Amino acid sequence: MAGSGVDEVERNVLSAAQDADDRRVEPSLRPQRLADYLGQEKIVKLLDVYMRAARQRGEALDHVLLFGPPGLGKTTLAHIIAREMGSALRATSGPVLERAGDLAAILTNLEPGDVLFIDEIHRLGPTVEEILYPALEDFQLDLVIGQGPMAKSMRIDLPRFTLVGATTRAGMITAPLQARFGIVHRLDLYDSDVLTRILQRSADVLEAPIDEGGANEIARRSRGTPRIANRLLRRVRDYAQIEADGRVDRTTATEALEQLEVDDHGLDEIDRKIMRILIEQYGGGPAGLKALAASVGEDQGTIEDNYEPYLVQQGFLQRTSRGREATNKAYGHLGLGCSDDPSKNKRPSKNKRLF
Repeated sequence: MAGSGVDEVERNVLSAAQDADDRRVEPSLRPQRLADYLGQEKIVKLLDVYMRAARQRGEALDHVLLFGPPGLGKTTLAHIIAREMGSALRATSGPVLERAGDLAAILTNLEPGDVLFIDEIHRLGPTVEEILYPALEDFQLDLVIGQGPMAKSMRIDLPRFTLVGATTRAGMITAPLQARFGIVHRLDLYDSDVLTRILQRSADVLEAPIDEGGANEIARRSRGTPRIANRLLRRVRDYAQIEADGRVDRTTATEALEQLEVDDHGLDEIDRKIMRILIEQYGGGPAGLKALAASVGEDQGTIEDNYEPYLVQQGFLQRTSRGREATNKAYGHLGLGCSDDPSKNKRPSKNKRLF
């Protein structure tokens, strides 16, 4: 690879954002039932209880809000909820719903018990969001027909349905909208053991021979994200098919991932650039997100959603009230020695929310 091609490959392979290849392959890799969903054990157990109770009462499930970094399975859970409830799934996204009429058309076509999935729900416009309030709370739709003095208000009854909202930016959802969700869950990054099991299942679906060592090596470098793990699996499978005997073992996986410049900690060039700029330009920090994003040449949201959570979880970065700081682990990973500030050798508390 030469020129900018390497950067493009690195960005695509380790980005948690869904690309065209993911959209093509992911549906076949999704578990179909809650019992087959690996990871997020606490959420899975609670959803199982809530859905069983709703089914016994013959009611629609309460509205569900799922938030967390991209690629962790929010869309998969929406599909599973619809299937477990024996309902149809209607899917859309916040940016698509530009006008109140767009949402009204979807709501008036729902059947009793249907699940409406809105991805990127934090990007709903204020006018669209206001239409949603009575629909969620009272299962009614308030429409204004006509303009000026001839305008008339009309109220339409809606069937009881379940809204599943997904977002990577829970802080951008307005308080009135958040208050209308009865079930709210935050999805966390996965540990390598769970990702290993997910990769073994995906390899079976893809008919890609893999042993536990190969699956574990990919899992360790997958940034705690199933979408990235499955994407790396497809690239390692290609490498094994051409450069090895077709079977993915630890050696083959290591060689393939090194070709992609994905290091032992699952970091790519953008991760290393963030740490290097923070250390070399800002003395290790603190640095504000806006300034850091400008120096790195990335969008603030991309850094906050795709890079920062993993860097914080792995102890390379700290978020403080004054800004982002590089830890001694970041100095060591880049071979730059250690900071003189002892506070930068602390790991974040496991109980502290990272985003």
